[in-house]
Amino acid sequence: MPSVQKFPIDMSGYKPVILDLSQPDLSNDEVNQLEKNVQLARDAIIFFTAYAGVKRLGGHTGGAYDIVPEMLIADSLKIGRNKIHPVIFDEAGHRVAVHYLLAALNGFMPLEDLLHYRQAYCWLPGHPEKGYTPGIEFSSGRLGHMWSFVNGVALANPTQKILMMGSDGSQQEGTNAEAARFAVTNNLEVKLFIDDNDMTIAGHPSNYLAGYNIDRTLKGHGMSSEVCDDPENIRLLYRHMVRCITTTGPAAVVCKRKMAQGIPGIENTSKGHDVIPEDAAVAYLTQRGYTKAVEMIQNAEKEKAIFDYLGSTKEFRKPRDKFGKVVCEILGKMTLKERLHKVRVIDNDLLGSCGLHFVKNEFPEVFISGGIMERNNYTVAAGFGSTPGRQGITATFSAFLEMLPSEITMARYNDANVLAHFSHAGVDWMADNNCHFGINNFFADNGIAEKDTTRLYFPADYHQMGAIVKEVFNDPGLRFVFSTRSPSPFILDENGNRFFDIKNGYKFKPKKDELIREGTDGYIVAYGEMLHRCLDVVESLKKEGKYVGLINKPTLNKADKAMMAKIGEAPFILVVESQNYKTGLGARFGTWLLESGYSPVYQHLGVTKLGVTGLWEQIDHQGLDPYNIAKVTRRLVLNTKKGKGKDLTQWLKNE
Repeated sequence: MPSVQKFPIDMSGYKPVILDLSQPDLSNDEVNQLEKNVQLARDAIIFFTAYAGVKRLGGHTGGAYDIVPEMLIADSLKIGRNKIHPVIFDEAGHRVAVHYLLAALNGFMPLEDLLHYRQAYCWLPGHPEKGYTPGIEFSSGRLGHMWSFVNGVALANPTQKILMMGSDGSQQEGTNAEAARFAVTNNLEVKLFIDDNDMTIAGHPSNYLAGYNIDRTLKGHGMSSEVCDDPENIRLLYRHMVRCITTTGPAAVVCKRKMAQGIPGIENTSKGHDVIPEDAAVAYLTQRGYTKAVEMIQNAEKEKAIFDYLGSTKEFRKPRDKFGKVVCEILGKMTLKERLHKVRVIDNDLLGSCGLHFVKNEFPEVFISGGIMERNNYTVAAGFGSTPGRQGITATFSAFLEMLPSEITMARYNDANVLAHFSHAGVDWMADNNCHFGINNFFADNGIAEKDTTRLYFPADYHQMGAIVKEVFNDPGLRFVFSTRSPSPFILDENGNRFFDIKNGYKFKPKKDELIREGTDGYIVAYGEMLHRCLDVVESLKKEGKYVGLINKPTLNKADKAMMAKIGEAPFILVVESQNYKTGLGARFGTWLLESGYSPVYQHLGVTKLGVTGLWEQIDHQGLDPYNIAKVTRRLVLNTKKGKGKDLTQWLKNE
């Protein structure tokens, strides 16, 4: 995807500095050039992340901006042939902008490629992915997944120093404690440079995690660790890094700095975690004299698709917001004493992403900032909810559910009551790409069937989210409520009324499937953000004289025998979802049909491909857009009428 625009910041002043570990200090010329390189790199990061942000692609500016000094020194030492492993790893994937910039500066791609940061069908996703982007040789995944991997790299390369950029967020994850113990025990040549800006989405870890101290923690594991109190001082930072790298065995430098230091309005705030706002970027770049960069940001074409689905409203709302609002409604009906006795809400440093900021603002007495510790926080919620009448509530991204099956099992063994909201399910709007796909939600349903009260719920729109949470709030056992990152339209009934609005008489019934549209030619079964897309297909095909019904399955992990009896004799059933084709509803729905004695032609659409960044493009790429769903459904209708079910199966395989 070549760019027709030139990179608007002149980077010709950036000159690589070759450094040698035997050199205990920097010369004045080296300091001056490194400082110039740092400033240019930070200016570039501000620009191209803001440019992506204006195009509504997001971009995570602050972390990448922060670690520029240590990244450039590490890169200079690497090219100096100091027996340093050629890959500089990073355990905070959202800092990928600095890695992309270095890849461009080191000749792996033109600077103009950075203008397509996080753009669909380009090669610059929101987290680094090995083999996807020129010059990127590791996949970071989510926070807390890199250090143990780096330990393995160290085992495989015992004569090399393995460098990893760390973060105070990643270091909160329990896997890092395990990695530290392993590195110390095996005396691995792993060197960590940890950006400790004391800032995450939820605020300052020094406030919400009393006693959290990275340097003392690492020393407690037996590692060599030292604090650099002024990592903006290139000479001082270099000395710390050289001592760390030349120390035998695992060692770390904890770089204490403010988040986004030097960016007015962003410095030392959680705003630095995500992409820098347009006004702040324009002010910064204007002050630096980058007129062309400012013009590009101000004239950027905003990435926006206009969706108009048949059968649903033009208004879109985020179901993930509704979760927190409804919890607040329920808490508001309790006395203070009742709230304190009955409920604890434990956040995983995501707040507004999962709707828990509403609880924090309205009922701080039951809200706990749990930090970036998903396993712990789910289990804490389970422990609190292990007494009848008490409710543990927690929320995080659906991708992180993959970390929790063991904790979920233990919660179940202890008869815990947990209401867990997992947002960002599916693939829609996932510019962070593969590592943030929430496509294995059924991993939560890992209990033994006997006496199991685990329930998985996925509402189709904002109204249904409210109805589900109200209905299941006091249910016993483990309840998982899913939502997407993307907003959804409101589902309409055949009279144009909002189907799931309780004001129109809707009441959610757990374990029951819902008939959205009647059909005679076959049925589509869907849920969540795929329901409105499938409804569009059903309404479109009706205009062609094809009468396909639509079933909503908001309770994902329980078969509705009554609905099975209704649709089991239909010519075909097509399950459509944005979950993993291998682990989602479709993998079990066919079994339920057969066990119930029905054998219609059965097909299933789900996530089968790696991501392509972008936003709504992820759905299209998976073949889950209305056009492709209609194409498959149309072929199902035609072939089942002709009695060519086997031909149809072969056609789908070829597709």
